Amino acid sequence: MAPPPEPRRPYKRPAISDQQRRRELALQAQSARRADAQARARALATSLLTTQAPAAATSRHEEEEEYDEHEEEEHEHELTVAGAAAAAASRLRGSDARRWFARQIMLPEWMVDAPPHLATDWHIFARPSGKRCLVVSSNGMTISRVRNGSILHHFPSALPNGSKRDISGPASSYSILDCIFHEPDETYYIIDMICWRGYSLYDCTAEFRFFWVNSKIAETSAGDPPSTCHRYRFSALPVYDCTLEGLQAAYSGSMPYVKDGLLFYNKHAHYQAGITPLALVWKDENCSQYVIDTDNKGEIPSEQHLVLELLEDGRVVTSDYPPVAFGSLDSAFIQKSNLRPGNLLRFAVRDESVKLVDGKMQIGQLQFVGKPNRARAFADSHSKVLFQYAARHVPLRIEDLVASIQSNSMELESTDVEMQD
Repeated sequence: MAPPPEPRRPYKRPAISDQQRRRELALQAQSARRADAQARARALATSLLTTQAPAAATSRHEEEEEYDEHEEEEHEHELTVAGAAAAAASRLRGSDARRWFARQIMLPEWMVDAPPHLATDWHIFARPSGKRCLVVSSNGMTISRVRNGSILHHFPSALPNGSKRDISGPASSYSILDCIFHEPDETYYIIDMICWRGYSLYDCTAEFRFFWVNSKIAETSAGDPPSTCHRYRFSALPVYDCTLEGLQAAYSGSMPYVKDGLLFYNKHAHYQAGITPLALVWKDENCSQYVIDTDNKGEIPSEQHLVLELLEDGRVVTSDYPPVAFGSLDSAFIQKSNLRPGNLLRFAVRDESVKLVDGKMQIGQLQFVGKPNRARAFADSHSKVLFQYAARHVPLRIEDLVASIQSNSMELESTDVEMQD
């Protein structure tokens, strides 16, 4: 009797970017980095709450009546670092201030290629449509700021020390949440947790942070309907392992909010401020109203458009750190068009001028279209430009994500068989 045929491995779309290589480097870098997480959290909380010196940073002394001289020196160092960072942020204006605040949020790259080991190394959840913001509660008040640093809401909340009626422990103890404000139901959906009651989670894994979001919010009444002392409701998101079942739940399952794509978080990722390949966003027409970018009129242009920032030397670059330059403008054109460094500019790209070299996108010629909508605060990232190009020509489809998960499962099963033998 002939042996049964081996199951065929699902077709996997070839990679077109260097995203996986950069992801491996990002994981190595975070394991080697020994940043002062408490000082970073305190500096961010201070900058979000006020532009003055951080008077709220004495909570450790109030919480601990006894500590030795070494601890006191360490605490004074933390205050100095936090105060210097907050003071520096308060002096920034215009595009510099926007960039500083934008870099405090962990921003996902756009998923150009499906990463390996999706089922074992990644979480997935449906991203709510709305305004991405940081929310901080301290000293009996709660403030939310959008990516450009502007205050979205100033309100009482049921978060720790988020209202005058809810002071527990030191009044200056602070909590910082990474949220999306969903206007239809006036709810803050919690994407991530940076700090809780003064305890920093910067150097904790995403798996642990998601666990804390659910457990800590459940300990408060922040999820209750709005009231006088609790203006907006906070809600944790349903987060799944990125198995076939998890992908199906996030992609097709019913949610209490309008979806705007899917978010993928590497389970081992720390909270890394700025754009990172350890968090990814993906979307198609079935889980988002907005897949291909539109022009100022809200229409999909025949050619791909991208928004870049003008630098002092004439280069036009992405919002990545460090930025990726796609071209440059000569000084005569800049002067004639009355352009200034920091301006966001919209360009059109002809397909024949695009090349993919070593996972990077190269553009031979940019056609200046004009300035984007004034509400636009940031340039596109490199991964977004590449995602938009792929969406028009070789899109990463839901079937490709399924195939990647199935391939991962078959590899695990094969490994288990070899171990048993």
